Amino acid sequence: MVVLALIWLAILVLDLIQGLSPLFRQVSFAIWIIFIADFCLELLIAPSKGKYLRKNWITLISLFIPALRILRLFRAFRPLRLLRMVRSLNLMRVVTTANRAIRALRRGLRARGFGYVLALTILVNILGAAGMYAFERDLGDPNGLNDFGTALWWTAMMLTTMGSQYWPKTPEGRLLALLLATYAFAIFGYITAAVASFFVGRDTARLQNAKKRGGIPAAGEDAHISR
Repeated sequence: MVVLALIWLAILVLDLIQGLSPLFRQVSFAIWIIFIADFCLELLIAPSKGKYLRKNWITLISLFIPALRILRLFRAFRPLRLLRMVRSLNLMRVVTTANRAIRALRRGLRARGFGYVLALTILVNILGAAGMYAFERDLGDPNGLNDFGTALWWTAMMLTTMGSQYWPKTPEGRLLALLLATYAFAIFGYITAAVASFFVGRDTARLQNAKKRGGIPAAGEDAHISR
């Protein structure tokens, strides 16, 4: 299920960027059916059905979203309203797929360390860039997110809290940008602390090794620690 969740994410990114071929549509449909069967099985064996649904309501929504894609068959009717519905649907797909990817990484990487956070940030960057590109590419702005590479760079700047001169124009793009900024704000402090802890731990290890050997830390390297 972890592998299928990551494949599902890759298929969504491909769909948002350029659409899916018939083969990938069949693969996506097969994975969707497996997810439905897995959810129903877990609900069946759950001791408390209500508690399970409250805990996994985002997953439940994600299982209904592929069925709603039939709305794309009615593009000829009220195209502006339908375009907004498709964008809203894609935003829901991005959010729910991100939730499934987070759960998949949590299961796959049992250690909740820096590696887990780094892998999660990479996935959020790729998925967020695909979503921003899908929302903002048809606006005709020469300085906008007109290709996936630009969207990937823009999302990376958001996640590093550096920002960019471009700001989303569509409501879905703005909401996704807010979610990305919230994630960056929550995770940036952890990454900073992890990097600082790495250097402090390295200096502490050098000092301990020097004490064991009976040596004196070199000036300018570990002398400040001994003081």
